[in-house]
Amino acid sequence: MSAPAEWRPSLADFETAARRLAGVVRRTPLLDPAPMREVPAEGLLLKLECLQVTGAFKARGAVNAVASLDPGVMARGIVTASGGNHGLGVAYAGWRAGVPTTVFLGTNTPAAKIDKLTHWGARVVVEGAGWDEANEAALALAARENLAYVHPFADAAVIAGQGTLALEALADAPDLRTFVVPIGGGGLISGVAAAAKLSRPGVRVVGVEPEGAPTLSASLAAGRLVTLPAIDTAANTLSPRRTEPVNLGCVREFVDQIVLVSDAEMTAAARWLWFECALAAELAGAAATAALIAGKVDAPGRVCAVVSGAGDAGLG
Repeated sequence: MSAPAEWRPSLADFETAARRLAGVVRRTPLLDPAPMREVPAEGLLLKLECLQVTGAFKARGAVNAVASLDPGVMARGIVTASGGNHGLGVAYAGWRAGVPTTVFLGTNTPAAKIDKLTHWGARVVVEGAGWDEANEAALALAARENLAYVHPFADAAVIAGQGTLALEALADAPDLRTFVVPIGGGGLISGVAAAAKLSRPGVRVVGVEPEGAPTLSASLAAGRLVTLPAIDTAANTLSPRRTEPVNLGCVREFVDQIVLVSDAEMTAAARWLWFECALAAELAGAAATAALIAGKVDAPGRVCAVVSGAGDAGLG
């Protein structure tokens, strides 16, 4: 399902999700990587969602969304489309609930993600070049077989689940002044920004997109939803061609700034995370750190960069 365009999250949405997720997903740690040379931030902390179950923050939103479904609807099966990480989260949630799960992927999905989806018991269908085409096929199947569809970023329960990581970070580091968050379709940035601002209004939130997939940046610049004509990034989990109204609305209200990073900058950051912190992150997982290393974020005070998801982009 998708959230209505006018939906506005409340702090209670995130607190309810946090209670629902307790003991089901991991409360991931904040890592202080000091001493460090490359990152120009006074007090950098890394929120290690790469250590989340299935390797990414997506498990938070997926579990919350599936747990919110009517049991009778859920029993018929659930379906989604993904760049890989959301699919893994939904597969995990479906496995826990004991219901059949189908995940549609684009041909740009790494084989390792497909193997992990199979491990969690999902049926995998590869269709289309990227997420947008895979999503059309997922919606068609959901309508045809009357299955529950879990949107990766425009679902209210998904957004609420993703935002729980901000509540954790603020509880663990009350002096946080800035969140730096990767952006794909906008589910994570919507949740983190709203949860952070509703619980701590003075916190800044900076989003990070690939130069080759400036999905939210383009819509903000145009003052309306736009569909990118093409995608040109290897960070496939950050590459939908279009966001949705609810995400654009949350970004407009709660996000202070969006910056762009290149694939080369994400690769360099992934290598830094591996060699300096022993963290294996995919390109998307290193996007927030890349923005800091490249000096694209003015972040005085304590900064939280989200690292998600797990991968091996820095090992080559």
